[in-house]
Amino acid sequence: MRLLVVEDDLTLAAGLIEGLGREGFQVDHLAAAEPAEAALGHTAYDLAVVDIGLPGMDGLELIRRVRRRGLLTPVLILTARDGLDDRVVGLDVGGDDYLVKPFLLPELLARVRALIRRSRAAASMVLSLGPLSLDVQRHSASLGGEALELTGREWEVLEQLVLAMPRVVAKQKLADSLSQWDKEITPNAVEIYVSRLRGKLAGSGVTVRTVRGIGYRIEEEAPDAP
Repeated sequence: MRLLVVEDDLTLAAGLIEGLGREGFQVDHLAAAEPAEAALGHTAYDLAVVDIGLPGMDGLELIRRVRRRGLLTPVLILTARDGLDDRVVGLDVGGDDYLVKPFLLPELLARVRALIRRSRAAASMVLSLGPLSLDVQRHSASLGGEALELTGREWEVLEQLVLAMPRVVAKQKLADSLSQWDKEITPNAVEIYVSRLRGKLAGSGVTVRTVRGIGYRIEEEAPDAP
């Protein structure tokens, strides 16, 4: 699982990276909100750990912005502010949990695991688009009631598209989501998997549209006019 740590205290960040790494997480670190906003828009993170007191744009504004964009990545807020009002504001803008500094690493790890479990439970629903049905928890798909055979990479691309619908998914974000399968995946390689998906969806009334210069969107095809 891939996490993003947004923390400008480099000593604390190094400790988080080491501790989370020992638990088997792949951790990216950024020290400011502006690049973190871009990273969250292009990379499929399982969770973000965000400090409020960042230079420039603060962590609250970062969370507010990513939630406005419809991103559902779980966010654990880190802060030295321990007032009730501060906690309420942090949760109201879109944070999922709140941890006050100083804290012990075992508590942070426990909260991270709990947030990821909660996020996965929320995603355990069956998603549908016309004849296409995806069971996110079981990693299974069907088309018109018949099982749809997909490779691991094809499933990853299809899942990202369906979870985002009706929004467009950036080609780079799809490439990043495939990094767990192959670190050499590039945006151009994503076209191969999208093409294969189109072939498997052909004739079903569901298609993957290319939004030039941005990425892809999955949608139902309009019926032919009589």
